[in-house]
Amino acid sequence: MPIIVGYLIVLGSVLGGFALAGGHLGAIYQPIELLIIGGGALGAFIVGTPGKTLKTTLKAVPALLKGSVYTKTLYMELMAMLFEVLTKVRKEGLMSIERDVENPGESALFNKYPQVAKDHHVLEFVTDYLRLMVSGNLNAHEIEALMYSEIETHHHEAEGPAHAVQKVADGLPAFGIVAAVMGVVHTMASVGKPPSELGQMIAHALVGTFLGILLAYGFVGPLASLLEAKAHEASKQLECIKVTLLASLNGYAPSVAVEFGRKVLFSTERPTFQELETHVKQAKAR
Repeated sequence: MPIIVGYLIVLGSVLGGFALAGGHLGAIYQPIELLIIGGGALGAFIVGTPGKTLKTTLKAVPALLKGSVYTKTLYMELMAMLFEVLTKVRKEGLMSIERDVENPGESALFNKYPQVAKDHHVLEFVTDYLRLMVSGNLNAHEIEALMYSEIETHHHEAEGPAHAVQKVADGLPAFGIVAAVMGVVHTMASVGKPPSELGQMIAHALVGTFLGILLAYGFVGPLASLLEAKAHEASKQLECIKVTLLASLNGYAPSVAVEFGRKVLFSTERPTFQELETHVKQAKAR
């Protein structure tokens, strides 16, 4: 919804200002210019984007309309799950979670937290490092280095759609100039026509430059910024898991380890200590 509202504000401000200045909106409606700019940008996007990034981008852009999934509720559920896992390990030993780690889809422990369990990547991240903890062959420093490398790789992949869309935004003004130049060429080839017609053709050509800039900075560029923000949010979730598990490895109690994880979250989604404590108690009761 915020995306649609933002786009309506952009259109209302630009077109409304043009109309208030005495401009005729019909002069801006140039489907041929849109075809040149949009088709050229789409073709360049397909050529310049690797196949896997192309698929990810086509899935990521429509998902933006649904809003962010990284809410305070999700983080509280994640930390409640980690608390329960670490509490079980502390009371019954690492081997007590071996079956849960090997078959997380059938684990009653993980399935108690459906928001987290449905995210395959997050669940895999948690179970992979719990499996390493169960094996007992790596120390905390080695696991931390491995976690850092995996999160960095994940963040690089998550930023792929943002970079791809940003490149499209960067190229749109140039395609607008291409459309304008082609319009000027067409006008020059029609130099024998009356001045009124030539003036109209020049105006239509200049619309190409206008559309290229408007699409770049009013529509496509903001999408790239939003995709980049989503990538940072996804990495922050993994950082929360990382800090919590490392705190447990270093001997801290589950309640303290979860507090470590809470402190790394963005302030806008970070639950308070009391909110998290209440949620964890309710989860244990269930």
